[in-house]
Amino acid sequence: MIKQYLLAPGPTPIPDEVQRAMAATMIHHRTPEFSKIFSEARESLKRLFATQNDVLVLASSGTGAMEAAVANLFSPGEKVLVVNGGKFGERWVKISQAFGLEPVQLKVEWGKAVNVDLVEKHLKVYPEIRGILVQASETSTTVLHPVREIAQLTRDGPLLVVDGITAVGVLPVPLDAWGIDVLVTGSQKALMLPPGLGFIALSDRAWKQTEAAKLPRFYFDLRLERRSQRKATTAFTPAVSLVFGLHAALKMMEKEGLERVYARHDRMARATRAAAIALGLKLLAPENPSPAATGIMLPEGIDGDKLLDTLREQMGITFAEGQDDLQGKIVRIAHVGYMGAFDVVVAIGGLEMALRKFGYPVKLGQGVAAAQEILMEALD
Repeated sequence: MIKQYLLAPGPTPIPDEVQRAMAATMIHHRTPEFSKIFSEARESLKRLFATQNDVLVLASSGTGAMEAAVANLFSPGEKVLVVNGGKFGERWVKISQAFGLEPVQLKVEWGKAVNVDLVEKHLKVYPEIRGILVQASETSTTVLHPVREIAQLTRDGPLLVVDGITAVGVLPVPLDAWGIDVLVTGSQKALMLPPGLGFIALSDRAWKQTEAAKLPRFYFDLRLERRSQRKATTAFTPAVSLVFGLHAALKMMEKEGLERVYARHDRMARATRAAAIALGLKLLAPENPSPAATGIMLPEGIDGDKLLDTLREQMGITFAEGQDDLQGKIVRIAHVGYMGAFDVVVAIGGLEMALRKFGYPVKLGQGVAAAQEILMEALD
């Protein structure tokens, strides 16, 4: 028997409490019983997003929420500035193009965060830009972008639309306090659920823009969803079992306390980065790393795909691979959602063993020891 450890940045592990909630007997979604659970979950989501406005629950992946943001805010031919520094920055470009927008791409080297001065420069060169589309945490490169600083540039200008799919529930991304106009996330990351729910919150001025936007929308018409969800129901059939799980997951997070949730993610991320450095490995994002996942460059000559296969098939440990030009060159170790100190210990111990198997001169336990020094903070 090989015990399985899911340590990739989505889907992430699911707690027993959430599994049991999702296994509850199916009920009809137009009933007071469902409405009560749904309403309580939506109130918890408002606290998670740190907003007084509605957080809408969509039966979709996070990409559905990204598409909903574009479809509800803009009109054909409008320019949007897209921070393109990874696979999900590329996704903003593709969604914008699919809806007939004109994306102006601010390309950022993979592994780097966008320079706020460059964002400001682009806004001056293209004063007709109607929105800025950016990731808070670019999952493919494990980079954290300076969303708070970008928001300072947009308070009286274009709408700021943020993909928080590996940020919400990992670190504070307060929509109201920072002045974010749209914030989206998905269920399969920090919310400790299977894939299948998207979440989106809009500022007051973003809601105003939904009335002027001219792009086509039907299933993702956020005006219709808001009217329905304010009545504790949904415009279309919801993912009932996932909503049960969402209710349970949010209760768990609030019981732990959001500040402790954020501190736990930060501690695991710092421990993972310290372990990689102790092993003589380079970080993909050394300057602005995300606390959701750590990208680690593999030594020259090691086939990353084969190493990942060995970890998964012989040790039961699943990391994420590199994408595009990073394919076979990095591993991405997640510390997001239902994960704790000993998941980091397992991750680094497994990485050490795999590296040695592939010929890299590892002193076993060296990375684990570096991680443990930081993880000990939780015992103070």
